[in-house]
Amino acid sequence: MDTLILVIIGLVAGPVLGGLIAGLDRRVTAWFQSRQGPPITQAFYDVAKLFGKEKMVVNQWQILCSWVYVIAAATSLALFFAQSDLLLIFFVQAVGAVFMVMGAMAAKSPYSQVGAQRELLQVLAYEPVLILVFVGFYLVTGSFSVSAVWQVDQPLLAKMPLMYLALGYALTIKLRKSPFDFSTSHHGHQELVKGVLTEYSGPYLGLIEVAHWYETVLVLGLCALFWTTNVAWMIVLIGCTYLLEILVDNTMARMTWRWMLKRVWLLGIGLSVVNLIWLYAG
Repeated sequence: MDTLILVIIGLVAGPVLGGLIAGLDRRVTAWFQSRQGPPITQAFYDVAKLFGKEKMVVNQWQILCSWVYVIAAATSLALFFAQSDLLLIFFVQAVGAVFMVMGAMAAKSPYSQVGAQRELLQVLAYEPVLILVFVGFYLVTGSFSVSAVWQVDQPLLAKMPLMYLALGYALTIKLRKSPFDFSTSHHGHQELVKGVLTEYSGPYLGLIEVAHWYETVLVLGLCALFWTTNVAWMIVLIGCTYLLEILVDNTMARMTWRWMLKRVWLLGIGLSVVNLIWLYAG
């Protein structure tokens, strides 16, 4: 019964927190740019407007892919709230990411095709980092379970600082922030229009936005696992991390996919491997 309650909380709290975070992101970004910005609840109005539009798709495959994407994102966050296995959470969210790429590739638009290819490269970039971070959790707690992380008596950040830095690369990619926002972007400088989302519109684009909210909360939840001994410090850690992501987004230009792969694989995986050696030797 407790697990079921946690699952329901995750399914309900995911889009609520994700939408508020998206609205706060836009407000802080506007502050950085000396603008007033939209209200924090603007993200909910935008998605509600999308759900009210006419249903139009290039082909039926896009409908399936958008639904699988949002279901996979919601399921992965529900499993996280239920303190399930991290590897199971990883594979569930990976299924959603793959279907999102497949939906974009189903359209003949060159913008959608190139956006899908770039999205696939992003998935290939951050997935190894996530796996190594989960291995780090295992070396510290002896289990891949989220519940085991909550039982540690000191913050994991003290034992896995390099892995937290590596997780920042995955966080930047999943949040679609510069310099890794080249598959799709909320900013007007995206040369591929909306990249992987070019051929999505109406309710199906709304589903993808909701799925992005779920994924945002999930990745920030992974960051929270690095400080589970004190809720106040956990919130401070998440807040500082997200504020840094917004700062990076507003101060860096978008780079190429080759630059991304070099930095994420060399630095992200390199930092993770060094931290793993430190944990294994210690």
